[in-house]
Amino acid sequence: MTVQSLASSLTRRVRALSPARSDYADLPRSWRHDLLAGVTVAVVALPLALGFGVASGLGAAAGLVTAIVAGAVAAIFGGSHLQVSGPTGAMAVVLLPVVARHGTEAVPVVAIMAGGIVVLAGVLGIGRLVAYIPWPVVEGFTCGIGVVIALQQVPLALDTPRADGENAGLVALRTIGAVDWTQAVAPLGLVALVVAVMIVLPRLRKGLPASLIAVVVATLVAELAGLDVDRIGALPAGLPGPHLPVVDLETTSALFSSALAVAALAALESLLSARVADGMADDIGRTRPNRELFGQGLANVASGLFGGLPATGAIARTAVNVRSGGRTRVASLTHALVLAAIVYLAAPLVGRIPLSVLAGVLLVTAARMVDVPTMRAICRSSRSGALVFCVTLAVTVVFDLVMAVEVGVAVAAVLALRAVARSSGLHREPVDESEEHLTADTEHTLLHEHIAVYRIDGALFFADVRRFLDEIALVSDVRVVVLRLGNVRVLDASGANALVEIITDMRRRGIVVLLKGLRPEHHRLAEGVGVISALSDERHLFDNLEEALAHARSHVRRAQATTRMG
Repeated sequence: MTVQSLASSLTRRVRALSPARSDYADLPRSWRHDLLAGVTVAVVALPLALGFGVASGLGAAAGLVTAIVAGAVAAIFGGSHLQVSGPTGAMAVVLLPVVARHGTEAVPVVAIMAGGIVVLAGVLGIGRLVAYIPWPVVEGFTCGIGVVIALQQVPLALDTPRADGENAGLVALRTIGAVDWTQAVAPLGLVALVVAVMIVLPRLRKGLPASLIAVVVATLVAELAGLDVDRIGALPAGLPGPHLPVVDLETTSALFSSALAVAALAALESLLSARVADGMADDIGRTRPNRELFGQGLANVASGLFGGLPATGAIARTAVNVRSGGRTRVASLTHALVLAAIVYLAAPLVGRIPLSVLAGVLLVTAARMVDVPTMRAICRSSRSGALVFCVTLAVTVVFDLVMAVEVGVAVAAVLALRAVARSSGLHREPVDESEEHLTADTEHTLLHEHIAVYRIDGALFFADVRRFLDEIALVSDVRVVVLRLGNVRVLDASGANALVEIITDMRRRGIVVLLKGLRPEHHRLAEGVGVISALSDERHLFDNLEEALAHARSHVRRAQATTRMG
């Protein structure tokens, strides 16, 4: 492929991922619902954006900038009509080590680099791979994020400086060990008030923005009581201008692994969130996964240019959007515009919110991510599902999110291969004596005593080749072996090579191998690996068992005749 044709192909792909007029086909019917849903989502997103900005180490202002800029760009360019994007707890978890190692100025650089990687993934068509992530991995990942977010709130909830370290559990323990409990009473009281309001209010009346009301009530209590607690602090009365961070090759190299992890998380969480939204609204067009990656990548680049955090599709906010009646991307765009209006009109009021209040909001959010009924369902489904869930959850809490998905998928794949291997088998079948022709020899030796028929079921692949070879190697005292391959659904290069080894070993021992029922889809692989050429004669490949047995009996007769003549 020439450079020109490659460039032309990429251009076509980018055009296919670009916004189209059809994105707003339902707008004439749904614009009222979209506007209302956008306002509702903004009310829910405000405390979350502030909280995740603080949790990431960059501050509340960075969280707001991300929600506005990334939310708007992803709404326009993304592949989902319902997705709402912005800062998330999972991303805050990943960013804390980056801030600890490289400082806050590195985060916008990571966002831009990660965004470029995600854009490239969308152009290359990698979005469809999310369908291969097992359900226990997704749930273990989500539950683990909830645990880590809760642990991260310990310093904020206690109004105590965050202890050194990267692991959220160890940092929480060290922070608790250093806390001044006389000073921690007031922030803990505010946390308890926020948690109580967010739990009780939805039970009294559904549909109210419980998190926002809890923030307002707790902030008023702190102001009226004159509590000495840490606040968000001054916020800019507008959005910062875009600027390109100044970086050198050394900095880029140092941040590349972090950018790769952020890109993987942004892609994964966005596609999972979009998949959840598709399931909640069956009457809306399905998400285009590659375009979703393209849009999320652009959103991250834009967020980095404005000094924000990396962003992803947010499951909680997306769910609120769907439940509130949002049906086009105008809803998520409205959410970004409403947040921008809040920045310009109410920045001083937002700055008075205590940090412990945001910690209370995030603690409730984290608790809701731990879905106990789902955990029970997975653990009751199968031992393998429970193991994958527990391993993914543990790796998420102890190590990091991207590694958790990698390990979870790897464990699930190994268990799946083990199950497939166990369902496969090698079975010796009797040769029907009524079908046999007796020899003219006076001893009337039955021909079938010199013929062995084996049926292979299921899969013949790398995970089961050794067992298969060990079993078939025990064959002896026969002149012909017929291998029935019609029930082999999966054959890979290792399985085909095992057939070559078997045929070669049998021929060395003077046993002829006949193959029956090799599937058409396996012919090319068998020829390429050398299965056909390993046979002593190309005519030793049959489609019909009776023909194979007739040939086997003919061979036995010839062999016996040769023995007698000798």
